Amino acid sequence: MKHILVFGAGKSATCLIDYLKKETATHQWTLTVVDGNLELASSKIAGAPQARAVSINVEHDSARTPLVQSADIVISLLPPALHYLVAKDCLALGKNLLTASYVDDKIGALKNEIAGKGLLFLCEMGLDPGIDHMSAMQLIAAIRAKGGNFQSFKSHCGGLVAPESDDNPWHYKISWNPRNVVMAGKAGAIYKDNNQTVEVDYHHLFNPENKVEIPDLGPLAWYANRDSLSYIPVYGLESATTFLRTTLRYPAFSSGWKQIIELKLTDETVQYNTDGLSLRDFYQQHFEKYALKETVAAIDPSSLFMQQLQYFGLEDNTTLINKGQCSAADVMQFVLEQKLVLKPQDKDMIVMLHELEYELNGSSHKASSCLLVKGEDQLRTAMAKTVGLPLGIAAKLILQGKITLTGLHIPILPEIYTPVLAELEAHGVKFHED
Repeated sequence: MKHILVFGAGKSATCLIDYLKKETATHQWTLTVVDGNLELASSKIAGAPQARAVSINVEHDSARTPLVQSADIVISLLPPALHYLVAKDCLALGKNLLTASYVDDKIGALKNEIAGKGLLFLCEMGLDPGIDHMSAMQLIAAIRAKGGNFQSFKSHCGGLVAPESDDNPWHYKISWNPRNVVMAGKAGAIYKDNNQTVEVDYHHLFNPENKVEIPDLGPLAWYANRDSLSYIPVYGLESATTFLRTTLRYPAFSSGWKQIIELKLTDETVQYNTDGLSLRDFYQQHFEKYALKETVAAIDPSSLFMQQLQYFGLEDNTTLINKGQCSAADVMQFVLEQKLVLKPQDKDMIVMLHELEYELNGSSHKASSCLLVKGEDQLRTAMAKTVGLPLGIAAKLILQGKITLTGLHIPILPEIYTPVLAELEAHGVKFHED
């Protein structure tokens, strides 16, 4: 009897676990969901007879290793820094591993050992990275098969609030890790534009003037993702004069977050005792510490950004932070968790758009591929669906012997993306090409 082991039962795991519960029941497999919060893990398996919930400290080898030993395949939705612990166990014990996270240097260093043991470590198997790779490579392969020569590639993806649930001046609600939202863009970004290498630092990244038109939705703002250049050889697009991967937000969010950065509210220096501290008092302390009182006082009271600051608790004297010693970034995470939470019936939305320009038979052509997915509610979000389903589908295909690759991979090969994208369509994750 095949056994699937999932580490992590957080926001992104819900639809993955739902999918695996159905597949394990169909195939007479078993499922174990591991999380530090037993109540959370138990709620996700919801009494499925072939599934169990386990709570451990994943950093304790003695608790983690026996679970990996018992599995036929392991899926890690842990914070990226903890993947390596699971990866080392999988390598030592001969288990295949799937994650939705980027291949970091520590995982990358295991490449030869993974291949030598005939294992498959499939990373970047979520939404972005994940579905973006698969859908882009499928489109690129189709154009390449016709003899097209690529000139420009742009790929945009964003987790947003659906229009019908958009009721705040930030035009945003949290559907994934709020810490990642606060820290986004800290390292700046680099990409290729018209044969020029463009480097953008953190303070200039959130430019609301960088916009792209989304079919049936309208204009969204984009900010460049980290290192686009590293994906040029991965996609085989060395001939393209423009290569850009971005994250999408509503323009109001980008303009507001740019000013949040300017007010040093994402600073990571621990310098506030937040026990008993209200949000209003935090802002007062912060602006005084950085000599920003006059800057804030000069903001137009009727402006969108002042509305956004007020929504973030600028004058909130009742909400207490109570998180001990904190940085401004820690407080911003708390603010997002308090103020931008999805309500029970709220819907989030995933938007992805690929834009390609290529030359074929002496003529210039354009191609685009667009995905729009809305969540069901606060729990079964579009984010959870698009991050979790690719992992679940790939795990099933590996256990069935339909994906037989070995080594360290991301999903850029047709053996992976063709069957996974086909099944995603059956779940409503379908691209529309133009």
